[in-house]
Amino acid sequence: MNQSSDAALLVIDVQQGLDDPHRTRNNPDAEQRIADLLSAWRAAGRPVIHVQHMSTEPQSKLRPGLPGNAIKKEALPIASEPLFQKNVNSAFIGTDLEGYLHSQGIESLVMVGLTTEHCISSSARMAANLGFKVTVVADATATFERRGFDGALYTADLVHGVELASLNGEFATIRNSADVLADIGDSLPVRSG
Repeated sequence: MNQSSDAALLVIDVQQGLDDPHRTRNNPDAEQRIADLLSAWRAAGRPVIHVQHMSTEPQSKLRPGLPGNAIKKEALPIASEPLFQKNVNSAFIGTDLEGYLHSQGIESLVMVGLTTEHCISSSARMAANLGFKVTVVADATATFERRGFDGALYTADLVHGVELASLNGEFATIRNSADVLADIGDSLPVRSG
């Protein structure tokens, strides 16, 4: 399943404030997988779009002006890559992301970032409802363990897996980075020695 040539890499909320040593997270290599995908997308000349959460919550580490708002080094935009700033879970609410995608003729999105059941899921569901073809990269997304309303503790891997299962086949196609990178590699021009 090759990614269409117009597929944009949508990098969502890879920010310092989502590092939390007091909570258990899955996919510790997610940022490296994101960096690998960014490198491949750039090498192929494919569109890359960034999203940054600008929290309005008083206690949030993601508020503008705080160190936690900064984008991690593995996912920093370069000058030619647009950055959309949001203050809710979906990258499509309160931004011009949808209009930008239409203006650029982009119909397919490959989503990576943090966290799986929040901004990745909300953005994937909304993108699919808006008619975009969505791929979520399982090992380039991550989340934290969560406690349920009844006090039960759900591991980060369980939360991540259930969310991806909920998205798969209805709102998105779920793939691993190695498969996506193989598709990108197949589309690169052959370089002569």
